[in-house]
Amino acid sequence: MIDTHAHVHDKAFDDDREAMLERARSHGITQIISVGCDLSDSVRALECALRYHLFASAGIHPHEAKTAPPMLEAALAPLLDDAHTVAVGECGLDYYYDHSPREVQQRVLREHIALAKARTLPLIFHQRDAFEDFTAILREELGGARGVVHCFTGDTHQARVLIEEFGLLLGIGGVLTFKNAQPLRDAVRTVGATHCILETDAPYLAPVPHRGTRNEPAFVAHTAAYFAQLCALSREEVVSVTSRNAAALFGLNRRMDARASSFPRNTASGSA
Repeated sequence: MIDTHAHVHDKAFDDDREAMLERARSHGITQIISVGCDLSDSVRALECALRYHLFASAGIHPHEAKTAPPMLEAALAPLLDDAHTVAVGECGLDYYYDHSPREVQQRVLREHIALAKARTLPLIFHQRDAFEDFTAILREELGGARGVVHCFTGDTHQARVLIEEFGLLLGIGGVLTFKNAQPLRDAVRTVGATHCILETDAPYLAPVPHRGTRNEPAFVAHTAAYFAQLCALSREEVVSVTSRNAAALFGLNRRMDARASSFPRNTASGSA
């Protein structure tokens, strides 16, 4: 399994990062993408990826759009140039919290899309309560660029728009197991594994039976099992299809070498 969206560089793991990664390995997680949310956080994500033989992304979360560097490409270039960085993001729109002004979020999202297109990198999108503005910007800017809508929690209509109109994948995490997520379950049952990849968003949004605790990459196994039962598939089929989707989207196979093919059983001591 591949955890396509986690924040294993987060301070929530500073006390037991190595043990957490070992638990992930023992549960069948072969790779993790540690996702950056602002400039300093993206630096930390890459440092963690380098140390523990993971992958990373670099970008500015919509919450932090108000503090985005004025020259975004120049600021992110040193991170995006590293072979361990496999995506631009996470970036997008979040109108639920509105931590950054909406017009600023929109501008910064457009800048991320342009940057990803210039570098032929996929995008990791964050979208919450902003579907109409988000898809309007995609119609104007995406132009065939690849990407995933991480932590997808929408309904069947939204899923079909994202897949059929834009060719995006859906990042499915622990929310799928939540009692109040029936519209999401209906959407996943409709589109199936062909258009999905698995994620945790660790340390956030732990799936049942761990809901309310710190999430971690090992828990993607619960989401995979739930996904399989929901769609009347075998767990092996869900894992195979979603991992193949993830490897293709992020170009993982061509980036893997003897040092970065998977995170090692034993890692160096200390936190990232």
